[in-house]
Amino acid sequence: MAGGRGTLVRMGLVALIWGSSFLWTEIALRGLAPVQIAVVRCVLGALVLIGLCYASGNRLPRERRSWFHMGVGALLANALPFTLFAVGQQTVDSGVAGVINATTPLWQLVLGLALGSDRGLGPVRVAGLLLGFLGTLVIFAPWDGSLGWGALVILAAAISYAVAYAYLDRTMKGRMQPIAMSATQLSAAAGLMLLVLPFGGTEPVALSWPVVLAVGVLGVFGTGFAFALFYRLLADEGPTNAAVVGYLLPVVSVLLGSTFLGEPLNARIVAGMAVVLLGVAMTRITRRPAAVTRVVGPTPTATARSD
Repeated sequence: MAGGRGTLVRMGLVALIWGSSFLWTEIALRGLAPVQIAVVRCVLGALVLIGLCYASGNRLPRERRSWFHMGVGALLANALPFTLFAVGQQTVDSGVAGVINATTPLWQLVLGLALGSDRGLGPVRVAGLLLGFLGTLVIFAPWDGSLGWGALVILAAAISYAVAYAYLDRTMKGRMQPIAMSATQLSAAAGLMLLVLPFGGTEPVALSWPVVLAVGVLGVFGTGFAFALFYRLLADEGPTNAAVVGYLLPVVSVLLGSTFLGEPLNARIVAGMAVVLLGVAMTRITRRPAAVTRVVGPTPTATARSD
């Protein structure tokens, strides 16, 4: 890699921050409702990214059209999935949530094929897609019903990320600097969540130092600085190498959940994770390496995030 040790450090930091977001969400749920967590996360992330945007000499857009498109992206890539992950993790372990999140690239490929934006589907990528969904089936294990509705909610969040990236790729690609795009998107997400707060986030809070720390880390680092680190990684190494981070996230989430929350290391989940990641890796194999991945927005999967 061209960036050497610095690149490896940034990759490790992004993987750790985004991979740990599921752990922090689990802890934050001990004192805050899902909507409250999403609100704080979006607001803190927006403040960090706006500061970084202006510090780098960029500005937020003034055109209504840009704000409209970024608002739709904010709904699908931030406000909705952040809330859905918190809702789902009320009944699903943080490690499992991270593994389900890793299916996002599979849904991106499905959408790309449906929209005609991805036509390079050879036998290896077809096999990877099928393998990825087989791994997802192993994780969900519908034959024993062990995961329930929470896992479906988290799967919906992963699909929402994929829809958001497809939308932003069609409407905003090349129109803004990445840091300005992130700041605009999180600002719109914060506005949307503040509008929802009076209707879905009025539950009593039970603040404690672990809860405050968890939601603070989620907002400042997991939704703010991690985006900036990831975009630096994109600039230095390109999307192909940067996408490697996505393969580390579920591993980090499973290990942290097991170590700090005592979540059981279910052999079926681990096997499903391995199959999903192998499938995702195979879907990224194309005949034209320069077009392997198109990153259009921030995401906890490192294909574009959100988390």
